[in-house]
Amino acid sequence: MILADKIIKLRKKNGWSQEELADKMNVSRQAVSKWEAAQTTPDLEKILQLGNLFGVTTDYLLKDEMEDEEFAEGVEDTPVRKISLAQANEYIEQRKEASKKIAIATFLCIVSVIPLLLLTAISQFTDLPISEDIAAGIGVVAIFPIVAIAVMMFVRTGFKNAPYEFLEEEPFETEYGVTGLAKERQKEYRDTYMKCNYIGVGTCVLSPVPLLCGTFAKNELLMMILLCVTILMVGIGTMLFIVAGVRWASLQKLLKEGDYAEKGKKKSKISESIETVYWLAVTAIYLCWSFLSGDWNITWVVWPVAGVLSAGVELICKLWLDKKE
Repeated sequence: MILADKIIKLRKKNGWSQEELADKMNVSRQAVSKWEAAQTTPDLEKILQLGNLFGVTTDYLLKDEMEDEEFAEGVEDTPVRKISLAQANEYIEQRKEASKKIAIATFLCIVSVIPLLLLTAISQFTDLPISEDIAAGIGVVAIFPIVAIAVMMFVRTGFKNAPYEFLEEEPFETEYGVTGLAKERQKEYRDTYMKCNYIGVGTCVLSPVPLLCGTFAKNELLMMILLCVTILMVGIGTMLFIVAGVRWASLQKLLKEGDYAEKGKKKSKISESIETVYWLAVTAIYLCWSFLSGDWNITWVVWPVAGVLSAGVELICKLWLDKKE
């Protein structure tokens, strides 16, 4: 009963209603009502969260006697950031736009090899007056501006997201109405999110079909064109995954769900680090192989192979983290 009285006292001292406290704690109003009526007791994680929210020690909350508050040291010096309704709405819209730009930039990186493949095929399998060396040179040169545009889009998007990086790195609270807004947006977007993932999976799974059809064609130029179609399909499928994933992740961050819940943050950071190292290694292998061999028309296979293997790496990483935990 003492804990319930302390929660009521601290809530009223801060001028919060039960709904506002529930929103800040990311629980239902009924849960707060039951705490204050001593019908249920908050678990340890929620008690720690209450202590941080009210700026008092957990000892004060857990003692079986009413007394003056024991304020936690340093609370005033290191206040927890609060997300207002306007900031949350701005963040959701910003990530919506960012999802499109990140998706386009990734698509450009994937399809950047297509000019090289087509020009090489034209020089080899047509009567056009263009040598294989010139075709390969033009194709390689074409890769750089395409990738440069993609990199600029990544960097620009990163700068715009910089003010909100603390959502992943620091504890934060949401003001009244933010949780409701995020849940409503999540509910509205759920069907689109599922459709994008379904279509993305289907597109990636079917992407080898044109290439397989090309292997039965006697026309080698046609086979190369169908290979480019395969790459385009992979790019489109990847775009759908990114658009859906970035927008969904922004809502999960505000709601502290999934990988952005307190228990999932550590796993998420480790997974992201492993993924970053993996793709840096793939890029290094591709560049070293390409420059040392000069076979740019062959070394592109590194990317589809790496894409397939990345799913296995991600699964192994997840299983390892689960076992370690």
